[in-house]
Amino acid sequence: MSCCNTVEELARGIRLLVLDVDGVMTDGGLYFDETGLRIKRFQVTDGIGIRLAFDAGIEVAVISGMDVECVRRRLETLGVREYHGGFDNKRVILDRMRTRLGVEWQEIAYLGDDWVDLAPMSCVGLPIAVANAAEEVKSIARYVTTHRGGEGAVREVVDLLLACQGKRDGLFQRWLHLGE
Repeated sequence: MSCCNTVEELARGIRLLVLDVDGVMTDGGLYFDETGLRIKRFQVTDGIGIRLAFDAGIEVAVISGMDVECVRRRLETLGVREYHGGFDNKRVILDRMRTRLGVEWQEIAYLGDDWVDLAPMSCVGLPIAVANAAEEVKSIARYVTTHRGGEGAVREVVDLLLACQGKRDGLFQRWLHLGE
């Protein structure tokens, strides 16, 4: 990765968007029902963003330190096939996935929020931090979202990728005329 590349130039070549869950797809809170079952709150616009990424030919993967059933179900609903839950060593998982999918490091964007995301973010072409990420994460990010984790940051990143790749307007038109 060249230090002179702009975010827009880097975004043009992204083929794989990798997301953390807690603090990125969710607000980072841990919620428990009366039986002790963990539940999480997801932003609907982030889900639509993931669907738009797929429509544009951008693969979406999720690597999480925790493996929680509600996350698995949400991702299945969105069509995310690359879910890897229960891994703190995200760089190793990402490298295996990258090799299997035939994607180069510079073709990967990673959206993270905390120290567990530092190692994979340091390898990818476009490291991105959510607005409320740890300062150390923001310091290595090439882009910091205006939205906080769980509040539309994923959609913001997808919109950025689609705009930089010249795919946003075409997808908008397709959705605008859906059902006609």
